[in-house]
Amino acid sequence: MSPDQHVLPEPIVPQPAVEDIPNFVSIPHLIASHAAAHPDKAAVKCDGVVRSWAAFDKRLNKIARRLSEMGLGRGDKVAVLAANSIEYLETFMGALRVGVCVVPLSTMAAADALEKMLDDCDAKVLFLSDQYRALVEPYEDRLTKLVPGGRIAYDFARAGWQGFEAWLSPASDAPFAVELQPLDDFNIIYSSGTTGLPKGILHSHALRSQLPVRFTAFDYGLETISLVSTPLYSNTTLVSLLATVGVGGTTILMRKSDVVKFLELAQAEKVTHAMLVPVQYQRILAHPDFDKYDLSAFKTKMSTSAPLRAQVKADALKRWPGRLIEIYGLTEGGGSCMLEANLHPDKLHTVGKPGFGVELKILDEQGNELPQGEVGEIVGRAEMMMKGYYKQDAKTRELFWYDKDGRLFFKSGDMGKIDEDGFVVLLDRKKDMIISGGFNVYAADIEVLLLKHPDIVDTAVIGVPSDQWGESAMALCVRRDSSTVSEEAVREWANGQLSKTQRLVAVEFRDSLPRSTIGKIMKRELRAPYWEGRAAKI
Repeated sequence: MSPDQHVLPEPIVPQPAVEDIPNFVSIPHLIASHAAAHPDKAAVKCDGVVRSWAAFDKRLNKIARRLSEMGLGRGDKVAVLAANSIEYLETFMGALRVGVCVVPLSTMAAADALEKMLDDCDAKVLFLSDQYRALVEPYEDRLTKLVPGGRIAYDFARAGWQGFEAWLSPASDAPFAVELQPLDDFNIIYSSGTTGLPKGILHSHALRSQLPVRFTAFDYGLETISLVSTPLYSNTTLVSLLATVGVGGTTILMRKSDVVKFLELAQAEKVTHAMLVPVQYQRILAHPDFDKYDLSAFKTKMSTSAPLRAQVKADALKRWPGRLIEIYGLTEGGGSCMLEANLHPDKLHTVGKPGFGVELKILDEQGNELPQGEVGEIVGRAEMMMKGYYKQDAKTRELFWYDKDGRLFFKSGDMGKIDEDGFVVLLDRKKDMIISGGFNVYAADIEVLLLKHPDIVDTAVIGVPSDQWGESAMALCVRRDSSTVSEEAVREWANGQLSKTQRLVAVEFRDSLPRSTIGKIMKRELRAPYWEGRAAKI
């Protein structure tokens, strides 16, 4: 059987029939068409290095050919553990060209979790950069699923590893392609769980190929210059990056997020688009020199991964040119919302309305539909959803909810409501909801209030053990620089405006709050000291 004839298993999540996916054009095919039409135009830039579309396309041919020569093809997996770079992007797109599914691994994961992911995803080749070698070396000898020669080093020399350029050099850069089908595997993205085996979210080419089409609504096109400052292993990053690549725009890669570097690049390169996470908006807008930079080229800036707070949206609308789009959704797909903040300044407390082809419902704890305005768990469905959690059918089925007509929705794990105008108000993750004295307390409501305090710049509200109420709300806050306000003063100020069930049992000041690389506050980490053995009771 040739590499492009591998048989893929039937996905557990029902997918559209191939004949029901009209006008499918894969991302690798789009890249080849851009190289033919605009060979000298910049495809990607990073740290002063520029790849034209023609040069980028040829590199993809070489990577695809080398993987094919190693026996890899349709449905096989390669993993990448590296910082952002042109070579990383080339590896990703080149592997797709030969039909290989790409597994971009989180550089924030612990070594034992990464070992589980590498085994779970059945990776046959691992691409690695030097700064993350320590996350692989403890179990390197146990990576028995890697094929001979399947250890590729981007930027280091070590026995048993091939240098990336040396591995690549023998291959021809002549056109190379296999016939990709819409439901072929595109990528596996592992969830951010830190206990047990994270879930591998499997996406198809059809799902990913929608991005360049849909994002034309956000002014993506040939003239797009998109600045990427979040990691390539994140779905947040891939959504906007794949849209840019798909329409033939120019991608500017930052190796890591940096406020000043972002602003300098945005001004110098006349950046038109960026996908950022909320903490980046906070830090960029708070920089004392923000207003000195010329950001007038911006057409659209987007936010996702966590709710963007209303006051930050308002600040961005006032001071940052271009449209502001907030996107809410699951990496798994199924339900998404979009808020065009410029058009709805009175709805900045929401995450917008369901996106194109999306249907959302709100459920109570028994799985019954709730009327508009009631708070419950958000479930959603869309034209395209993930194929399933890779090799975890039981975990996949835990997401399922069917309406009275037998249509499949995905449970989001998020609590929220749909207001009288059809806008979605997001409250908390279901697992983060505080149950105090039998009442549901939503941390988001308390956090919104705390951020109105003139001395509080960041906050996270968590539930901590209480002998009287089961658990009570506690606020961890970051004070404004030079502020002398006391913890008790903030607590009294907040409790004077909160209902009895919401009142804070304590306020603690922190220098900063722990966040993932895509800006999500790590509430599990914040709660742990208070709940472990219930030794520390408030």
